[in-house]
Amino acid sequence: MASAGNGGVRSAVEVKVFLGLGSSLGIRERHLQFALDELNATEGVQFLRVSPIYESPHLGLKPGDSEKYPAHLNLVIEIATSLSPETLLKRIQSVEDKSGRERSERWGPRTLDIDILTYEDVTLQTDRLALPHPGILDRLFVILPLLALEPNFRMKDGSLLSSRIEDKIIGNQEIRVVDVQLVPSDLGK
Repeated sequence: MASAGNGGVRSAVEVKVFLGLGSSLGIRERHLQFALDELNATEGVQFLRVSPIYESPHLGLKPGDSEKYPAHLNLVIEIATSLSPETLLKRIQSVEDKSGRERSERWGPRTLDIDILTYEDVTLQTDRLALPHPGILDRLFVILPLLALEPNFRMKDGSLLSSRIEDKIIGNQEIRVVDVQLVPSDLGK
């Protein structure tokens, strides 16, 4: 396995991280595949697993955004990394930028969005990064792919993530599994 460079590396110890990936513009599967390939080739990152892909309406800030904007494809991947949370965020944003992502509208449509959902058991709050991701508990398009990888996933308070599906607001969100499975192109080579 490749080792991380010197700058921003937490340590040689690898931690388990879950990333949420989404795309709503262009050929969405291609953007997700690009992200998997780029992340798999990132020094200090080892790809472990990928969830099925889920499609859901756009989650916007304003009423009517779900009809105004295209649907999103979402998945979750598990990686091991020796990068610090901040360095990992910089690498992720570089992948987003390479995909043509523009940051012109908060919660707007995008070619690619990658979020750090969890970084082992780290809790962190900075101007640029919150861990665990504050949206995990409210987004079925994050909950279901995460549970596909970790059916007994527990939040920091010890509660089972699966219990969130029972919440009427969460459980009533529209979502469907897409009959496409992606993996990094060079996995197993």
